[in-house]
Amino acid sequence: MADFWTWQLTLQTALAAVVIGYLLGSIPFGLLLTRMAGLGDVRNIGSGNIGATNVLRTGNKGLAAATLLLDAFKGTAAVLITAHFFGEDAGVLAGFAAFIGHIFPVWIGFKGGKGVATYLGILLGLAPLMALIFAIVWLAIAFTTRYSSLSALVATLVIPVVLWILGVDKIAAVMALMTVISWYKHRTNIARLTAGTEGKIGAKG
Repeated sequence: MADFWTWQLTLQTALAAVVIGYLLGSIPFGLLLTRMAGLGDVRNIGSGNIGATNVLRTGNKGLAAATLLLDAFKGTAAVLITAHFFGEDAGVLAGFAAFIGHIFPVWIGFKGGKGVATYLGILLGLAPLMALIFAIVWLAIAFTTRYSSLSALVATLVIPVVLWILGVDKIAAVMALMTVISWYKHRTNIARLTAGTEGKIGAKG
């Protein structure tokens, strides 16, 4: 983990990365899109989450797909914009801040999503091959079980392990921390999976 301790950041660039990443990550696309479509507050249905899986429970697949893409894109944008202006390490930090912004957005009382799409978008910006592996794992689990939460839990567990095996210690450590936070946010899903009461993909709220 030698490179984990060698961050090329000044205080100013670190603060800029955090602010840019957080503000981008905190945009609640799922809530905005469903309201614009006249479907009300997505937080009042299903799991109460603002992410794509819960948006899908409105029955509008197009909105769910748009939510997924935009929630992912804001993570990618945070990484690429910040890395372009302030360097690679700033991009890593901005990605983490975007993840935190999605989960704890200031605009809606710090009650956001669970970060899966944004996690994927951050990976796309930091390590595109890992984003492909994430997508393959997620789709494989989702196809066989139809549990979005289980797919996310497995995929977010696999990614830090693969990154560590490949020796990408800095990104692995950050993604591992994001995985821990995501698992915490999924704690009610884990309880329902254990009890056999978890809702499946496509089930309406």
